[in-house]
Amino acid sequence: MMGGKNLIVNNLNAFVHDTTRVLIIGSMPSVQSLQKKQYYGNPRNHFWGIIAHLTNEHVPDVYEERLDLLRRHGIGLWDAIASCERQGSLDAAIKQEVPNDFAALFRAYPQIEAVFFNGGKAFTVFKRHVGLDVLAERHYEQLPSTSPIPGKNIKSFDEKIDVWRAIERYI
Repeated sequence: MMGGKNLIVNNLNAFVHDTTRVLIIGSMPSVQSLQKKQYYGNPRNHFWGIIAHLTNEHVPDVYEERLDLLRRHGIGLWDAIASCERQGSLDAAIKQEVPNDFAALFRAYPQIEAVFFNGGKAFTVFKRHVGLDVLAERHYEQLPSTSPIPGKNIKSFDEKIDVWRAIERYI
């Protein structure tokens, strides 16, 4: 523990492949996701439902099949934060964040056309620690968080889908 907070290390590697065209960047996985070692492992999170709706597919029960769904549609995942201090799962509790190495990721996967930030914290951390210059000519956009945690900018599932439709032109 540092300063009363727990040091959290992100145990999820970038989910990116040679056909990834869209990269969705979250902030830091929830405690539940880290324990499961799964992106968006909280069943109340809207992420998988939104992706299923936008791809016109069902949400697979098996995590590896969920990743296959993303792969088939050219979608990759990573988080802005490699490690941080945090008590619980709330983005608001994140302190002392250390970013992931996006410059290396974009060098390795230059075919990524668009980057979408899953919520304000992901965008803020990326902008502060990585910088938008690394995105070069790529489209980027902040989308509403898929988190089930109520916040000041909470949107319904249908409202989130309407905004998340921005990824459709790339998948």
